[in-house]
Order: sequence, then C-alpha cells, then structure tokens
Amino acid sequence: MNTGTRIEGVPVAGSESVLSDEALLFVAGLHREFNGRRTELLARRAERQKLFDAGELPGFLLETADVRAGDWAVAPAPADLRKRWVEITGPVERKMMINALNSGASVFMADFEDSLSPTWENVVRGQVNLMDAVRRTIAYASPEGKSYRLNPSIATLLVRPRGWHLPEKHVLVDGAPVSASLFDFGLYLFHNAKALEERGTGPYFYLPKLESHLEARLWNDVFRAAQDALKIPRGTIRATVLIETLPAAFEMEEILYELREHASGLNAGRWDYLFSLIKKFHARADLVLPDRAQITMTVPFMRAYSELLVKTCHRRSAHAMGGMAPFIPTRKDPEINAAALAKVRADKDREAADGFDGTWVAHPDLVPVAWEVFEKALGEKPHQKERLREEVVPDPARLVDLRVPNGTVTEAGFRLNINVTLQYLNSWLLGNGAAAIFNLMEDAATAEISRAQLWQWLHRGAPLADGRRATAELYRTVRAEELARLGGSGSGRLGEAADLLDSLVLDQGFADFLTLPAYGLLA
Repeated sequence: MNTGTRIEGVPVAGSESVLSDEALLFVAGLHREFNGRRTELLARRAERQKLFDAGELPGFLLETADVRAGDWAVAPAPADLRKRWVEITGPVERKMMINALNSGASVFMADFEDSLSPTWENVVRGQVNLMDAVRRTIAYASPEGKSYRLNPSIATLLVRPRGWHLPEKHVLVDGAPVSASLFDFGLYLFHNAKALEERGTGPYFYLPKLESHLEARLWNDVFRAAQDALKIPRGTIRATVLIETLPAAFEMEEILYELREHASGLNAGRWDYLFSLIKKFHARADLVLPDRAQITMTVPFMRAYSELLVKTCHRRSAHAMGGMAPFIPTRKDPEINAAALAKVRADKDREAADGFDGTWVAHPDLVPVAWEVFEKALGEKPHQKERLREEVVPDPARLVDLRVPNGTVTEAGFRLNINVTLQYLNSWLLGNGAAAIFNLMEDAATAEISRAQLWQWLHRGAPLADGRRATAELYRTVRAEELARLGGSGSGRLGEAADLLDSLVLDQGFADFLTLPAYGLLA
C-alpha cells in the first residue's frame, strides 16, 4: 500500500505492528489535513513573541469576551475520569509504566513529551508498550530476574503526545517530517481506540505547550476528524490541557470552550510555566528572576495563576489538576526523605485547600502521601468542582508582576543550574528523558528553567548575592568546574552537552526550546 510516507528510522522490535500500512495511512491523512494550520499557528507564536519583545504585555482577549461571559460547560467526565486525586507521570518505558499503573494512583500519564528522550527506538517501543498496556499484556523481566506484571486494579491511562512545535524526523510524509503531535496521537488512537472501548475506558490525552485557544481549536478539529475516520462517536476522546505557557494563562476559558465536547480539565504545569515566563519576557531588561528554588507556588504571580485555573475550571465543570511533586525518595538518607515529604505534603495541602481536584507526583512512593491529603480534604467526594472560588478576581497585572519578595541570585543557584542542565542534557542525549538528579525528577521542563535562567542572568548582568555580577567569564569558569566534577567531557555525552549548553546560554538570541537543537544530536 502506498501511504506517501517513508520511514527513515532503523527497524525496532515491534515496529511491524506499530507502523503498519493502515496506521501510517491514518497518520499521513491527519498530517496532510492539519499540518498547514499547525505551521501557521507556530508562525503566529513567533509574531506574538515580537510583540512581547517590544514591551507588550498579554491580556484577556477582547474578541472572546462573549465566550468568557457565556453560560456553557465542558462535557461530563467519563466514569474513570471523575476521581483524579493523584496522577503519576513518566515516560513510555516498559518497567516504569508497569510500576506507575500499579502505583495506586488514580491516573497514569504516559509521556512522549518532556520526560521522554525521543530516540526512534524510544518512540516506537513506547507505542508497543502502550498497546500492551491497553490489552493488559505488558510485562517486564529485569536482568536480575525480577518479574513485573500488572495488578488486577490499575490507574486510568492517559497519554501525552509531543507538542505542536516538535517534528518526528524519522517519518516523512510527502518528503517532509511528520508532526510529532499527530504521529504520537494518531498511532495511539488508531491501535487502541477499540480495545479501550471494550475495556470500558477510552482514548484520553494530556495536551502540552498550547499557547492559544486557536491551538486548542486545531486539536479539537483533529479529534473530530480522527473519530470520524475511525467511525467512533465524537466525544469519545477526552483531553486535559496543561496550562504551561504564559499566553495560555490568559485564554484558559477559551481553551476549554474550543475543546468543550472533548475537554476533561486543565492542569497547572508549573515548571514549563516558569520557563515560559522567562522566555516570553526575555527581552525585558528589568526582569531578573531569583534562584529556581526560590520561585515556589506561594510567590504572588504563581499563586494568581493557580487560583485562576481553579476558578476557571470549576466555573465550566472541568477538573482542576495541581502541579508536579518531583521529589525522588532515597534509601540512603531518611532525614532527606522526611524533610522532602513534609514539603510535598505542605504543597498538596495547599492545592487541596485552594480547590484543586487532584495533583501530580513523579514517584510511586509519593502516591500515598498525596492520596492521604486529598482523602482528608474531599472525603467521599470524587472532586470539589462545587468550589467556584468566586472571590478570585481575574487580574492581568498580578499574572505578569514577576517580583519575588526577597529573591536573590546566588552562586549556589548559578552552579546548580549549570550542573543540573549538564547532567540532564547528557542523560537526554543518552536516551533517558527522566533523570533523577539530587533526589528530584528532572525532565525537559525543569532543564528549560535552568538554562533560561542562566541566559537571563548573563544577558542582564544579574547581581549575585555576594556582590559579583553574572558574566560570560563567570559562566565559563563555573561550567568548567562543574563539568570536571561530573567526570569531564569524555564521560558519556557530557562534551556535547557542554557545547550545547554554551550555545543556549551564551548566544545573543534566546532559543525557543532546548529540545530542538538537542534533537539533531540524537543518534
């Protein structure tokens, strides 16, 4: 069958079932119908960035005021998406998927995006793993002989495809790389929609990196076309949108409205949101954010963002999902665990008190902690959508007032950003997109914050707490020291990681996403 596609990647075990002619024809059809709009919307992002660079601030849209004033709600949640107290996330890696599905969480988000290094092998095997997970046949045997299988009761499965900005270079449609979003989404839906229906669930997704309601409209049109092509009812697909860009924070209602027949809720994707704040305002000489660790969810602008998300969701009968707890417990130091778990509990207490219907964790050991918090807050209720947060007044000024009381830039924070980004890029280039670093689960979103802060501090000459200023010379000195501490440029792919970080931090222009130049370095 001539699908008009060409596979550039080498054969991977299981690819014959994933990359069937019928599946590729389905993906190619979606790409041909919608890729033009995708590229137009990406160009719109670039034009909007020019306005931010010129000093314009985002605001609520005048042209959609009737949507915000209207009386409407999203579609009722399916039975297995009504209770979402704790959601665990991780890449589409076989062992991690089994552990996450067995973790006791309400939902497992299987990730093709920030926590996956998109090697061709990872992407194809990820689809194989999802097919096996949907059919409950997924299993894994470790080199040590330990066996992993699914429990009788598992978390509801959601899938996060890659963002609109990313290509899949290993698959060409009519000679051009296919949209990674449509590739990930299309293959999963094609292979699993019927099997999911037979098991009383459905094809559920998380949508990343949206910057406008027009991008949500594009996803909605993709959903309609895909459901029609597969002859499944419209509304079968459900999507939760991560509000993780500054422009999207001003279009939350509109995003829900565009997706209302398919929408399940919004998620406070706080790490990418912090990165987006720096990126959108990188041209502002007056903006210097302090050390990453000092920008918590209790600082004013992050609090304004999270409270507005809860208010927006509950007004429209949608789930409001809290942010990620990235802590990774250690067996070596109980004191570290105790201190970190106390912070996790306090974070989840705040989210439950603010009205969130559930939250995210990165490790199975955090599921009981988060579950206990929401069980105490909600009791027998699956959610708390009745809390309308009418006292929260949408205020554009609060969302863009990025002052952090008593915030400072320290040498320790400067060093940490360099060290973490070097370690993460090395891990990513070696094929692992979810790296445990200093007892935190680092992914592309957290690495983006670190490299964006370094760029900002250097290009704004940020004053350090000890009186020095951030300079290129200081960066080169510290980078050399941290690289040596990690084993030097001959260790793993640290040399390439260091070169990439240098370009991301020292170049005059601000790169939109570190994963775009890094993608060219993947084997």
